[in-house]
Amino acid sequence: MKYKTTILLLAFIALVFSSGFSIQDRNFQKTPPEKTQAFQDSVKKVAIEDSLKLAESKKYKLHKKNAHASYYADKFTGRRTASGKIFDNKKYTAAHRKFPFGTKLRITNEANGKSVIVEVTDRGPFTKGKEIDLTKKAFMDIASSRYGGHLKVTIEIVQ
Repeated sequence: MKYKTTILLLAFIALVFSSGFSIQDRNFQKTPPEKTQAFQDSVKKVAIEDSLKLAESKKYKLHKKNAHASYYADKFTGRRTASGKIFDNKKYTAAHRKFPFGTKLRITNEANGKSVIVEVTDRGPFTKGKEIDLTKKAFMDIASSRYGGHLKVTIEIVQ
């Protein structure tokens, strides 16, 4: 019986606080929706400003423009990469022939300007003309259509 009472009390408290009430001078007063919306907007604005500052604080060194990028096939998921890590097509990693493992790269799609930051964890691609292999998640984040398997990208080193 005591367990049920505790659960009911916690449920009531959660209901009161999730419905927009605030405690002021020991009286329950409804917080006006415009104040709640203004607070949420200011939180979003601060988050956006922080992410822009973080992006501006990073320095990028151009490695190659007009590079050919492709993505890994799903059959490689779960296998070990050349660095020894387990490959996951849902992460932001890449394969490059020369960059040291752990190097962070910014890959920008030249057609639409979208970019992602990936970490080099594997060697390859070993197909002539291809510069970098991205995970499927990284590739699809910058691709303008979901049907192509290759892109022209700019590769920059994150410093």
